[in-house]
Amino acid sequence: MSRYKIIIQYDGTGFRGWQLQNNERTIQGELESALNRINNHKQTRVHGAGRTDTGVHATGQAAHFDINIDMKPEKIKDALNGNLPRDIKVMELSKVDENFHARFSANKRHYKYRIRTDGFILDRNFTWHTDPLDLNMLNKAAKTFLGENDFTSFSKNNENLEHYRCIVYESIWKGEDQVLNYYVVANRFLHHMVRYLVGTMVEIARGRYEFEDFNNLIKYPKENVHVIKAPPQGLILTHVDYEIN
Repeated sequence: MSRYKIIIQYDGTGFRGWQLQNNERTIQGELESALNRINNHKQTRVHGAGRTDTGVHATGQAAHFDINIDMKPEKIKDALNGNLPRDIKVMELSKVDENFHARFSANKRHYKYRIRTDGFILDRNFTWHTDPLDLNMLNKAAKTFLGENDFTSFSKNNENLEHYRCIVYESIWKGEDQVLNYYVVANRFLHHMVRYLVGTMVEIARGRYEFEDFNNLIKYPKENVHVIKAPPQGLILTHVDYEIN
């Protein structure tokens, strides 16, 4: 039995997220179905680095699986892509050590959130369309949670988590023409965390949410607070870092 790491790109528009669900179309489900077809109908579990939500996209999602098959890595990659739908593609496939784990071996996750502030509609499945926003105010808010913080206020409650602390290494908004891109890198992300942060930062930039209230939720985290969740289509998982890639 050999372990393989894959880097996947997908358009999340038509999926109920990453995680396998009964009677729902998911990224994990499609990958496992493709592996099933190329491996004599043997069930193969795929483990992802992150569980992206319904409608969220990826250009650099990482995953791994164990399989016993007499094929070279490049042929496995080709066979997978030949059995996957057009909105998922395996970009890279490599054999890795049996101790590698796509989720638990990861050091950093990179996300981008994309906003458009004009009337262009052809990328509507990959951007959040808003009114014009104050870029300086967005970046003022984005800087407040650099470093290690408790993000209880900006995540969905989960009794199974030991803690809600994350280390944010990068948090910055960049603008070009009528497109704003938010870049955030952390050691881990909580459920809906990026979308809650983005949605609330946008409301600050619109003048509908007080910056001090936002800052206090970072300093003094608590559950069940008033924060705003951005829609899923602007969010993209772009890269996952490992000590040995």
